[in-house]
Amino acid sequence: MITVIVLGVAAGGGVPQWNCNCENCREARHDPIRQSGQASLAVSADARNWFLVNASPDLRAQVTATPALRPQDGHLRHTPIAGVVLTNAEVDAVAGLLSMREGSPFGIWGSLKVLDTLAANPIFGVLPPARVPRRALALGDALDLPLPDGSPSGLSVEAFEVPGKVAWYLEGSAEEGGDTVGLTFRAGGRTVHVVTACARVTPELAERLRGADTVFFDGTLWSDDEMIRAGLSPKTGQRMGHLSISGSDGSIVALAPLGIARKVFVHVNNSNPVLRPGSPERQAAEAAGWIVPQPGSTFS
Repeated sequence: MITVIVLGVAAGGGVPQWNCNCENCREARHDPIRQSGQASLAVSADARNWFLVNASPDLRAQVTATPALRPQDGHLRHTPIAGVVLTNAEVDAVAGLLSMREGSPFGIWGSLKVLDTLAANPIFGVLPPARVPRRALALGDALDLPLPDGSPSGLSVEAFEVPGKVAWYLEGSAEEGGDTVGLTFRAGGRTVHVVTACARVTPELAERLRGADTVFFDGTLWSDDEMIRAGLSPKTGQRMGHLSISGSDGSIVALAPLGIARKVFVHVNNSNPVLRPGSPERQAAEAAGWIVPQPGSTFS
């Protein structure tokens, strides 16, 4: 069995974003139910040992709010977090690693490009490899995730290519091609796919997701020009490497024929009206079989 806890739903900046006064952020400041930290998941095969998908800048608060991730009673120092699996090198995926520097052993897994980015920044030296080993994920190769003591966790992960772009702070200095991967977790005959950023659904990606038990999928923007129309950014969703939810080539349409049992949006930008319960956009997404979760939502 696989259990997944949603630690954060939002894209970079969270909801409310510290310097944003858009409708969603304005309402979230007065309604805690509307608030969310940045996107991260906790995945487990036994509901005791957990692997994070990305370490968001909000990680400390997310761990504090999640009983399954707290230190166990009877231990002075303890964590059930066995490792972190990174989908990219964006700030909202890796900054939380710096909040895990207080001595507990765990593993980090990511693509070579992501691991090279960490290695090039000396601040991540606060996580010494002797205690926090960094292991590369080879595309298409399933890997059994070990616990810090080397024993099996019962959970496997496979990284796969996802159309996207390089982290924005590396633009102009990195080689061509994105640094984003998707992840397939397997345990006990169950399969969960995680795609936190995606520029388009290719035939290869569609076949991978077909018939899946659960898919957590990039829900950054409702429409491609959403942030331009809101006056928040000059960039389209495609320019940022994100497929829109709506439209004839959006994720709702693209994933509709794939027979996925549960479809869950994550990495949802604060500008996205799908965050508002009762909005036409939320109603349309739910009518199409999609879930917009809350922090703490659990899937098993």
